[in-house]
Amino acid sequence: MNSDIVTCHSIPDFDRHAYKKTLNLVRDNHLNTVCIEANCPNRYECFSNKIATFMILGDTCTRNCLYCNIKHGTPEEVDFDEARRIVSAIEKMGIKYAVITCVTRDDLNDGGAQHFADVIKAIKDNGGNNKDSKVQVEVLISDLNGNIDALKTIIKAKPDIINHNIEITKDLFPRLRPDGDYNQSLKILKTIRLLNPQIKIKSGLMLGLGESWEQIIETLEDLKQNCVDFITIGQYLAPSEKHAAVEKYYSSIEFEKLKKIADNMGFKGVASGKLVRSSYHAEEMASN
Repeated sequence: MNSDIVTCHSIPDFDRHAYKKTLNLVRDNHLNTVCIEANCPNRYECFSNKIATFMILGDTCTRNCLYCNIKHGTPEEVDFDEARRIVSAIEKMGIKYAVITCVTRDDLNDGGAQHFADVIKAIKDNGGNNKDSKVQVEVLISDLNGNIDALKTIIKAKPDIINHNIEITKDLFPRLRPDGDYNQSLKILKTIRLLNPQIKIKSGLMLGLGESWEQIIETLEDLKQNCVDFITIGQYLAPSEKHAAVEKYYSSIEFEKLKKIADNMGFKGVASGKLVRSSYHAEEMASN
């Protein structure tokens, strides 16, 4: 096998005791994480360092993107006790930078925006009045079906960073993300800046699904023009044979080249690499 190819079995060394402790804490609090549900290759490193990306609004998505490992179908009712349990897990893990994502909930009128806001508020309120003890919150939201009022609800809760992943290049949307809309996602990102210039904006892009180099550059340009501050670029890994196949494994040199291109475009933070994911080393990026 070419040593430059990444597989789901390329697991780095990690602290197994610390990993298991975090895993049990998540399970004991009946919480979902995108780390587990999406089969993220970085979960061993992150869990062993007491880092987790909590996934709210259940574990079932109403959409069926062909690259995603999260199950789809009819979701359960919203769990209103979820915010309390997330706060409890954050306290026990000693987290100072929390990342909260979600499944897409097209079945809810606001796409789950109010629940998102309730979770953000619970985390922020738990930080107390001491500035040094406050937990920073990054949220990774869906496109909310383009509902700007729903977006306003999340923005009013004052997360520190709002992330909405473009995921793939425009031409791939009809085949791989049929329920999404490339231009709608760009509008969501730009609207965040218009509604609150203080909130940092982030997006992410996966490679290896059939996009051209020119389409990658075009997507980066579109994201920059729509007010994105931070960008993550990573290699797509097929979760199973039922998912979209990997059409290209990018080399480390190509990822480094893309980082330089994105840096030159003026992004405040760029993470580009084979195992980079949207919340990987999120706290470090946010400090830029």
